[in-house]
Amino acid sequence: MFSQTLAMILPWWARALAVVFACVSVFLLGQLHGERIAGEKHIEYVSAQAAQSVKIVKAQAKVVVETQVKYVDRIKKIYIKGEIIEKQVPIYVTQSDNAACVVNTGFVRVHDAAWTNTIAGPAADTDREPVAVSLAEVAETEAHNATSCHAWREQALGWREFYKRLKEATNKPE
Repeated sequence: MFSQTLAMILPWWARALAVVFACVSVFLLGQLHGERIAGEKHIEYVSAQAAQSVKIVKAQAKVVVETQVKYVDRIKKIYIKGEIIEKQVPIYVTQSDNAACVVNTGFVRVHDAAWTNTIAGPAADTDREPVAVSLAEVAETEAHNATSCHAWREQALGWREFYKRLKEATNKPE
């Protein structure tokens, strides 16, 4: 009885359209549900990535602080020892030592060429002449240069350790 009444009120094409509309609605609701689930999975993925990034940043910050504290302290100690050595030069190289050992121009040329990484050039007659540089000044300069080299060595070792530990922290955060 209901179907006969419906057939009289609605033509066949309207009923078919209603069935198609109902099918499309159910399909679209299913699609929305699937997209919601996929969206939730994406949000979970992004959240996990953010948490991982936070762990990595914390591990890297820890490495930065530990390495800096360790090597800054070492470098300070190197410079303090270097200053002590420079201050002791007059004890080991006296005025009589300065008078007995004359530093010539050739020595200064070779020394400067070595530190600038250039060729000193051909020897000249003026290379045998004394220079106004005492043996004590040479000792102080070499002590200062040695101190700088030790500090640079510690810095290089520190950078190498820092890079290694930073790489480890990035790949395996705590």
